[in-house]
Formats: sequence, structure tokens, C-alpha cells
Amino acid sequence: MPKGLTVVLNQPGQPLALETLPTPEIEPGGILIKNTAAAICGSDLHYWRNDNNYAGPDMRKVPGHEFTGVVHSLGKGVTTDSLRRPLKEGDRVAFPFFNPCNRCYWCVRGEHHACPHRYRRSQQFSLNEYPYCDGGYAEYYFLPPGHYVFKVPDALPDEAIPPVNCALCQVLHGLEYAELKFGDVVVIQGAGGLGVYAAAIAASSGASKVISIDGQPHRLEMAKRCGATDTIDINELKTPAERVARVKDLTDGRGADVVMEVVGIAAATVEGLDMVRFNGKFVDIGNIVPQTVTFPATKVITNQIQWRGLMHYNPWIMPAALDFLVRTKDRYPLSKVVSHSFPLSEVNKAFEFAEWQGKGGGTAATRVILKP
Repeated sequence: MPKGLTVVLNQPGQPLALETLPTPEIEPGGILIKNTAAAICGSDLHYWRNDNNYAGPDMRKVPGHEFTGVVHSLGKGVTTDSLRRPLKEGDRVAFPFFNPCNRCYWCVRGEHHACPHRYRRSQQFSLNEYPYCDGGYAEYYFLPPGHYVFKVPDALPDEAIPPVNCALCQVLHGLEYAELKFGDVVVIQGAGGLGVYAAAIAASSGASKVISIDGQPHRLEMAKRCGATDTIDINELKTPAERVARVKDLTDGRGADVVMEVVGIAAATVEGLDMVRFNGKFVDIGNIVPQTVTFPATKVITNQIQWRGLMHYNPWIMPAALDFLVRTKDRYPLSKVVSHSFPLSEVNKAFEFAEWQGKGGGTAATRVILKP
């Protein structure tokens, strides 16, 4: 079996290392992927910064979860993708970065995004435990038997694919989870990769207004090109009260039908709840790092706000996301969400560039990818 260059997270908050590691034996029903590109997601930056003071007896892991590749080798018995379309070596594929077990209470009820056993191995085991190909920042990735996998449509360019299995699928499921209705007003807190995709999905789903909020002018401009009807620059409206007032102005005083948080900052949740109309919906996706959110319970109860937290997505979301990119490729420049590329060997340089909290080049980036 081949060996591949692999990025290793030895300790959160420390520089990432490079090692050459072996690929696992391909089990019957499994697939070995040759990675072609992996994006730096906001959750990767959380680990890189050590936002939560992560600690444990052995933190060595292969990071990276937003990525894509081509089929390197098919295990015995694998001849098709998860929609029973012929699959062969060299085919471009997209796949979830987690794997529901299909054999638990949640999976039986069709709640694959909530399967307690869905996490990929690198979130449960250290790098010292076999197999090793369990992260996107590497030359290879192993899909275990039964893992969902989908062929990428020929109509899509390579640069459109890396963020599909996290950013695009996550917000697509989030707006579906919110039961977005034709004519709804949607506020999106954040105009990075997830926020830009959310704007396009909301607009394509018939939202009457899509209001994007961010502090980077180039991101807000991208959001407008991808469906946002209005933007709020936090550098111009500097306080939460001003931004909430602007949302109310744009909605005849009501507030938005749906507010989606994709920033990953606790204060955004508190602010966003004031932007929701009476009996509206708040979808919280970005706050995955333990942070304290403090507000009076009456803010949610009295206003009858439906606050929904969401992580991951159901399997059907992925082919729907790929089809969405095909259908809108001449309408929205979504393939341009990936703004910068670095070789895998320059992973630390790429992370420094992608950093957006007051330093680095992140102010110029929407999504940065690493190419093996």
C-alpha cells in the first residue's frame, strides 16, 4: 500500500507538523481516496488557535474535514457510488466527513445527522491507533465499508468541490431544517464560506430578502453576487443595537423569519435572537466551541422563538448540494468561494493566511484550500 504526506496536529495552538504515514489495508466494501484539495474551515481555526484550551492524554490527530478527492482504489465488492452509479478508479467523488452507523435508534428514524456514532475516527482516536487515513489534510483518506460516497457531476469545476461536504451541505440542511418558506426574510450572520452558500440557497428557495452581515467588504460583495439583497457591514453599524435596528427597518419592524448564525462567536447568537420576528426561527450552526451564551430566557420564551442547533446533515443533502451547484453555476459564482490555494507542505503558512480574527490574510479570503 502507498504512503502519503500527512499533516499532524500534535497539540492545539502549536504549529502543524508533516509526517509520511502508511495507508491502511483496503477492507472489502471500503474505498481509498486520493485527496485533491482540502479547505480550512472555521472549526479547523478553532483547533489551530486553541480557542477552547483543548487538552487530553494524546491529542495527535490528522486535521481537516472539508475536502474532496478521486478514487484511488476500490475495495472488494464496490462497483457503484451510493446512488448505484458506476464508480471506478480516478472518478471525482464527494463524501460526508462523518459516517452514520445505520444501526441505531437515530439512524432507524432517519436522523442520520444526529447519529451518536457518526464521528470520523480522528475525533475519537489518536493518531497512534490504526487506521491513519482519517483526516483531510493528507494525501490519502480511507472510506470504511458502508460510507456514503457520490460521484461529482462532470459539469462542476474542481475548485467548486472542496467545501461541499461541510460548508454547503451544512447550511443547505440548516435552511431545510428551518422549513424556509417562499417569501421569507432570511438574515445570515457571517459571509464566509457558509454564509455565502446560505445566501445563494435562501435566494434560490424564494426568500423575499436575504440580509448578510459581516465585517469584510469583499465577503459582503461576494454575498451580494450570490443572492443577498441587503448587507450590513459591522464596521459601519458598530453596535448590536444598530444592526438589530437595521434588520427591523428592512422588515417593516417585524424582524426576520429565519436568522442563521455561521460566525462561531457567542455574542452573535445573543444579537441574532433580537433580529428574529415573533414566532420566528433561529438556526445556530457556528457555535461549536464551548462558549457561554447569556440572555434572559424570556427572550426566547416570550417571543416564542424556535431556536434550533444543528451539526452535520442527512445523506440526501450531499447529492442535492452537488445538483444545486450544477443548476446555479451560471447564476452565482459559487465556484469562487475558494479564493486562495496553498500546497499541503505550506500548511502553517496557509493557516496564518486564513486566520481572520484580527490578523493574517483572512480579511482577503473566503475559503483557503490545501492541495497535496
